[in-house]
Amino acid sequence: MSARHLMKRLAGTGAVLLLSAALAVPAMAVEIKRVVSPGGIEAWLVRDEKNPIISMSWAFDGGTELDPAGKLGLAHMTSGLLDEGAGDLESQAFQKRLEDNSISLSFSAARDGFFGGLTTLRDNRETAFDLARLAMTAPRFDQDAVERIRRQILTGLKRDQTDPNYIAQLTMMRALYPDHPYGKPARGTPETVAAITRDDLTGFVKARLGRDRLKVAVSGDITEQELGPVLDKVFGALPAKAEPFTVPDVAPAAKGQVLAVPVPIPQTIMSMAQRGLKREDPNWYAASLLNYVLGGGGFSSRLMDEVREKRGLTYGVGTGLQPYKRSAVMTAGGSTMNEKAGQALDLIKEIWGRVAREGITAQELQDAKTYLTGSFPLQLTSNGAIAGVLLQLQRDNLGIDFLERRNELLNQVTLEQVNALAKDLLDPKNLLTVVVGQPQGVTPTETVPPPTAVAKPG
Repeated sequence: MSARHLMKRLAGTGAVLLLSAALAVPAMAVEIKRVVSPGGIEAWLVRDEKNPIISMSWAFDGGTELDPAGKLGLAHMTSGLLDEGAGDLESQAFQKRLEDNSISLSFSAARDGFFGGLTTLRDNRETAFDLARLAMTAPRFDQDAVERIRRQILTGLKRDQTDPNYIAQLTMMRALYPDHPYGKPARGTPETVAAITRDDLTGFVKARLGRDRLKVAVSGDITEQELGPVLDKVFGALPAKAEPFTVPDVAPAAKGQVLAVPVPIPQTIMSMAQRGLKREDPNWYAASLLNYVLGGGGFSSRLMDEVREKRGLTYGVGTGLQPYKRSAVMTAGGSTMNEKAGQALDLIKEIWGRVAREGITAQELQDAKTYLTGSFPLQLTSNGAIAGVLLQLQRDNLGIDFLERRNELLNQVTLEQVNALAKDLLDPKNLLTVVVGQPQGVTPTETVPPPTAVAKPG
C-alpha cells in the first residue's frame, strides 16, 4: 500500500473514531444554517471565519451492502479509485493538482453509505470543488490505476487474514448476519476483488451516486450565498436519482453461541454481541448512559474496574452501541492471556447479568451524564470534525436543532428508565461470543477455521 493510500485509510479511521466520540457529547455554540442551491441541493452549513479553510462532507445512501454476490468489495474498490484520475487528468496529474493546491479529497464505503470528504484552503476552493466534481462525474478508471488499487486491496486482505482482531470481527458479522448483506466482508474476498471489472466500477458510479440519496455538510470560511452555487457545481451533474434498492431489516442472530477460531498467538481476542437499539429508538439516550456505565466509559466503567483493575484478567475491555440502518447490536470486546480467557469471559457475562438484574446506581448515572454532556468542546477541534457531525445528524434524521436539544435529552433520562432498559436489553444468556487464539477454560459450541491464506497477488 502506498504512503498516500495508507494515510487515507488512517485518516478515515480517525474520522470515524472522532465522529463517534463527538456524537456522544454536547454541542459547542454553533449556528447551523440550511442552504438550498438554485438547483435544489441541500446542505447544512456552520460558518467559521477564524481560519481560511473549508471542509465538506457528503454521503450517498447505500454502501457495501449493495455489492453483488460475485463482486463483493466493489463499493470499497470504487472509493479507492475515484481520485485516481478524472476528466482529462490521469492519476498522477490528478494527484499533483491536489497536492500543489493543498487539497485533501477522499472517498470511503461503509455498510450503509458511500462517503466523500474535501478540505481546502479558501483561496483554492474553485480548484478543489472542480476536482471533487470530476472525481464523481468523470472518473477515468484507467487500467493501470485499477490494477494498482486492486493489488493494494488484495495485499491488505492477505494481511488481514493473520490479524486476530479482523478475524474476530469477520467471524462475528458472519454469525450475526448469516443470510444478510451485513454478514459479507465489506472489502470483499480475493476471488471477488479479482473479478471486478472496469464496467463494474463505472456501473457503480452511475447506479449509486444519485442526488436523491445525497446528504451534504459544510464547515468553514464560506457564506451561505457562496455555498449555493458550489453545491450545484460539485453535485449538479450527478444523476437525479440513484437506482432503487431495498435491503431488509434483520435481527442479529445472537443466541448464546461460542465460536472459537484457533490461531497460534499468545493472547485471546474476545468479541461479544447481542441485540441493540437503532438510533431512532426512544430509549437511545438511556442506552447511551447505560453503555457508558457498563463498558463504554473506559476506566470509569464496571467492566474495566471489575475485569481488569480488580482481577487483572484482561488488557482492556469495553462495550459499544452499533446502530446500522437495518439492524443494531450492543457489543463487548477485549483481549486476555490464553490461560485467563475462560475466567475473563465468565466474569464479563456475570457482570452483564448483574447489571441487568440490579441496574446501575444514581451516582453512576450522574457521572455518566456529567461526562457525556461535558466533553464535547474537546472533541470538535476542526472544520472537518464539525462537518462530519453535521452529516451524521442528517443521516440519522435528528433535526437541524439537535445539538441545542441533545444535553436535555440526556439529562432528562431517569434512573428508573436506565434500569428498566438494562433489565429488558442486557441478555448474557444470548450473547454471541467469538474467541480468537488458543483460549483455555472456554467450551465452544463450534470451532471455526481461520480464513485461508491466499497467494500473493501479482
